[in-house]
Amino acid sequence: MFSGASTFVSDVDTAFVLIIGISMFFLIGITATIIVFLVRYNKKRNPIATDIEGSTKLEIIWTVIPTILVLIMFFYGWNGYTPLSRMPKDALKVRVVSRMWMWTFEYPNGLVTDTLYVPASKAVLLDMVSMDVIHSLYIPAFRIKQDVVPGKQNKMWFISNKPGRYDLFCTEYCGLRHSYMITAVEVMPEARYTAWYNKTPANVDVTAVAKPGAIGKTIYENKGCVACHALDGSRLVGPSFKGIYGHKAIVTTAGKEHEITVDDEYIARSINDPAADVLLGFKEGLMVSYKGQLSDDDIKQVIEFIKTLSDK
Repeated sequence: MFSGASTFVSDVDTAFVLIIGISMFFLIGITATIIVFLVRYNKKRNPIATDIEGSTKLEIIWTVIPTILVLIMFFYGWNGYTPLSRMPKDALKVRVVSRMWMWTFEYPNGLVTDTLYVPASKAVLLDMVSMDVIHSLYIPAFRIKQDVVPGKQNKMWFISNKPGRYDLFCTEYCGLRHSYMITAVEVMPEARYTAWYNKTPANVDVTAVAKPGAIGKTIYENKGCVACHALDGSRLVGPSFKGIYGHKAIVTTAGKEHEITVDDEYIARSINDPAADVLLGFKEGLMVSYKGQLSDDDIKQVIEFIKTLSDK
């Protein structure tokens, strides 16, 4: 509490402590009053009930005081909330893509990561989109949370003054592997962040990229395929990619079952229109179309990556 991890912490924590303090005061006070009345007015001590006349003065007191307290709590709550809506124009913009069940972060220079990297002491604006269902981005240490609703403009901003690594996760139940939708915010000193941000393809391990399927593997990880399709043969929401290429499979097309061969055409069709041919044993509708998100060349790279798993 009052950690100073972001500029919002102090106001939010002040409102929280105030509300908890008032609540605890009345909880203890009301509980003590109940105990006193139980003892003072039990049947043995007070065998004949006493008729107590109403008191206008008392009614005014217990109306005015709670009203004042509620207004005080509102003031501190509003004081903590309003800065969240005042988004600075000069903030570093990061596009956040949420999907079942992972986060990806896209930077203006083209970098895509599964961890949010930001500079310390600089405003960061998160422009968030959901590719499937409602998610909710929450960074507890920064005291910020924002729902990410499909088809809606979802934005949130913050300034973190303390370098370090902080949890980031989804707080809106979004399906089977909701609990896996956790990553982190890495706050770095500005000089270190600038060096990281200015990385170019020339800094990439050329040997790794030259390996067959390396580019496709990067797309597989960055686009969230890893959340639903395992590489070790285990079953997740979708089938494992291990050894699937070239094999026969039973699919349901327009309500009818038939056998297909998992080839380039089938994989490309499944990426662009997942509901066209649903693999037997898996549910329709859990995968969203990647049409428009992946180019034809991207799809070819993913297919090349899947081919490399056939001999494993």
